[in-house]
Amino acid sequence: MSTAGGAALGAVWVVLPTYQEAENVEAMLAAVLGVFDRTGMDGHVLVVDDGSPDGTADLAAAVATRDGRVEVLRRAAKEGIGPAYRAGFRHALDRGADRVVEMDCDFSHDPNDLPRVVDATRDADLALGSRYVAGGGVARWGLVRRLISRGGCVYAKRVLGVDVEDLTGGFKCFRRAVLEAIPLDQVAAAGYGFQVEMTYRALLLGFRVVEVPITFSERERGTSKMSHRIVLEAAVLVPKLRRTLGRRRPVTSPGLRPG
Repeated sequence: MSTAGGAALGAVWVVLPTYQEAENVEAMLAAVLGVFDRTGMDGHVLVVDDGSPDGTADLAAAVATRDGRVEVLRRAAKEGIGPAYRAGFRHALDRGADRVVEMDCDFSHDPNDLPRVVDATRDADLALGSRYVAGGGVARWGLVRRLISRGGCVYAKRVLGVDVEDLTGGFKCFRRAVLEAIPLDQVAAAGYGFQVEMTYRALLLGFRVVEVPITFSERERGTSKMSHRIVLEAAVLVPKLRRTLGRRRPVTSPGLRPG
């Protein structure tokens, strides 16, 4: 990616995990590719589909035949976002990614925010699209959903002892070095606890994490993948991470990067 007055940031791979996203995948790919075109980003999109029976992967593959910046990784069955992202990360790294972005395919993450999140890794190793810093927020959520989400972030922050407001968000940009340093085979979470674990591991390794304000919008089409089981998994995972990985205040000195 290059921006006016700024140095190139290298190849950016956006990893989109999908399951039953036939209503969204073509529009999302068009939107992300449009961002690449407008910004001059050296961008690529990897759709990681977990055997969607609605033809999501076939729709994405049709886009890929027209635009070589799109690739599709087909997986046999639904296993959760954790395994899907791990597979996507490995594929992107093998293909030479310098930055790897996590995004949802349902437009809850605005593709227009992509350049800001990626650009934040000029001075950081991991940039988080954050709902809970000044300027961030959520749209079209009810009170219960807001309380669960905000409460989960506060709970994880206090148990783990880190200075990150939005630990459960799924809009992120990793520098290549972060994903190479984290032992992906040891990342246990399958659901949304995966987001907590990846950020926590990055902090423990001494990487610099910054939060970029975004507005998260509830999906307009399709069905949310959130469930009580996913919430419970994340709640149980947090104290387990503290026991197994330890508790340490994050390193925040600019420019301090392991390796």
